[in-house]
Amino acid sequence: MISAAQEQLEIQGIIKNALREDIGTGDHSTLACIPSSARGKAALLVKESGYISGLDFAHQVFKTLSPDIVFEALQNDGAFSEKGAIAFTVEGPSHILLQAERLVLNAMQRMSGITTKTRAYVAQLEGTKTKLLDTRKTTPGIRALEKWAVRLGGGVNHRFALYDAIMLKDNHIDFCGGMDRAIEATKTYLTAHNLDLPIIVEARDFDEIKAILRHTGITRILIDNFSIAETKKAVALIGNHCQTESSGMINLETIRDYALCGVDFVSCGAITHSVQNLDLSLKAVN
Repeated sequence: MISAAQEQLEIQGIIKNALREDIGTGDHSTLACIPSSARGKAALLVKESGYISGLDFAHQVFKTLSPDIVFEALQNDGAFSEKGAIAFTVEGPSHILLQAERLVLNAMQRMSGITTKTRAYVAQLEGTKTKLLDTRKTTPGIRALEKWAVRLGGGVNHRFALYDAIMLKDNHIDFCGGMDRAIEATKTYLTAHNLDLPIIVEARDFDEIKAILRHTGITRILIDNFSIAETKKAVALIGNHCQTESSGMINLETIRDYALCGVDFVSCGAITHSVQNLDLSLKAVN
C-alpha cells in the first residue's frame, strides 16, 4: 500500500545497509589478490528449477557499486526458469563483481523462493475471484524485497507496515475495551490527524462480525481462524458491506476451499516466513 517511490527508497536503503554490513572496511580477499584494474564477466547459474526473481534488484546492486557495469538479463523477473539456465550476465571491474556477489545471491535466492511458493498458492485460486495477500511476517530489514517477490509470484501486497493502513486485531480490540470502542476511537483519530487510511478489522467470531457491521467506513473484515463452513456463513452475513479476507489455517491444501467460500482475499504468512531459497550461483566466465 506504499507508493512506488517509497518502495524504491526502501530498496535503496536495503542495498546501502547490506553493502555496509558485508564490505565494511574492505573486501580484503579481493584486495589481496585481484588488481584494481582487472575486469571480468560473471553469469548467474540457475541450479534448481523455479520462478526466478530479483533480476532488477541485482542490477541495482551492481550499479550502486559502480556505473561501469554492463548487465544483461536473460530471463524476466517472475518467469519460470529451468535448472541449468543462465539468468543474467554482468561485466565490469572484477572488484565490483566480487563485492556484490553475496548480496545478489542472498537476495535473489530468497526472492525466488518466495516467488516460487507464491506461484503455487496462486495456482490454487484459478477460476475464483479471490486474491492472495501476504502479511507483515517478513524478514526484518528486507520486507520490501520479500513483498516485491510476492507480487512477482502473482500475489498482492497487504499493508507494508504499521503506517499505511489501520488494522484492528484482537489485541487492539481487547486493550481498547471492545469492538465498538476500538472502531469509534479509530475514526476519531483519523479525522483528527487528517489521515485517509483503509480500515481493516479482525473478527474472531460471529458476534464480532455483527459488531463491525454496525459501523460504516470499514474497508475489510478479516475473518480469522474460521472453519470452511463458518466462513461461508460469514461471507453471506457480510454481503456487500465491505471486502472480506480469510486468514489463519490457510495452506496449499485449504486455500481453494476458503476461496470457494466467496472471500475477496486470503492471506498467508507462510509465503514469506516459511520458504526454501532457490539454489543459484554466480560464476566467473572466462
